[in-house]
Formats: sequence, structure tokens, C-alpha cells
Amino acid sequence: MLLGKKRKLGRKMEEITVGEKLSMTEKVEDKDILLYLGLTDDANPLYIQHDYASQTPFEKPIVPSIMLTGMITSAISKYLPGPGSHILSQEIEFPKPVYHYGTIEFLFEVVDVVRDEHTIVISVVGTNEKNETVIQGKLKVCPPHRLEEIHGRALDNF
Repeated sequence: MLLGKKRKLGRKMEEITVGEKLSMTEKVEDKDILLYLGLTDDANPLYIQHDYASQTPFEKPIVPSIMLTGMITSAISKYLPGPGSHILSQEIEFPKPVYHYGTIEFLFEVVDVVRDEHTIVISVVGTNEKNETVIQGKLKVCPPHRLEEIHGRALDNF
């Protein structure tokens, strides 16, 4: 249990400004896809069966869109704004497929800071090795709230 221990939280609302950017690169490996499919029990042949996928317009297996969304939410939780943040809404499009072993270059940018609502809006664009846009969207995010010192009343919810 982490009661009374220091927590590493993401950036404070006052520290975030419009125009901030974060770039990160993710490579999709077989182990990642198999882990996702195992956790979700998703047996979509488009994701894992080469014989099926080869007969579709995609021509080969693709990465599930929700896995790509997971990469985005992970970046929000880890880096911008960081630990303690929460995505309130998201609008994400996948104009082109991402294939197994693909590499995606993500660019996140803070496009709005709404201090009175304690929210920020982050745009995201993901491009593949051919510099084609494979992901684009916007997320409304609640940065971490600063906590008060823990006292006896804080334990009422346990």
C-alpha cells in the first residue's frame, strides 16, 4: 500500500501551456499483439490470420485500433501531463492501417488550456514509416489534482 509514501505526479495545471509538444516512437511487435489478443479474447482474423487478411483490401494482418489508442493513453498517463491525469473524452480517427512490425511516430501537442475547468486539450497525430498519417485525434484531459496531506479522514474510503 502506498499510504503516506511520495507519489510521482504529472505536471500541475499551471505548468502546462498551449504549444507544448511531445514526440514518441512505438514499434508494434508480435508479443504486443498476442498479449492484447490474449487479454481481450479478441479473435478477429484480420488481426492474426495471414490467409484471411491477404484476401482483404488490407492484404496482411493489421494492428487493432484499440491497441493504438492504448499507446496514446499510455503517453498521456506517463508523460503529458503524466501520472495522475485522466482522459475525459477522445475523438480518434485511423485513416490508414498499421501493420504488424510497424513503427509509429506520435506527435502530441497541447492546443488548449482551460484552467477554470481543470482541463487541457491535446491533439495527436501518428505517422508510419512512409510518413503517412495513420492516427489523428484530440483528447480532453484532466491533469493530476494536487493532494492534501493524508490524515485520518482520507482513510474513510478504504
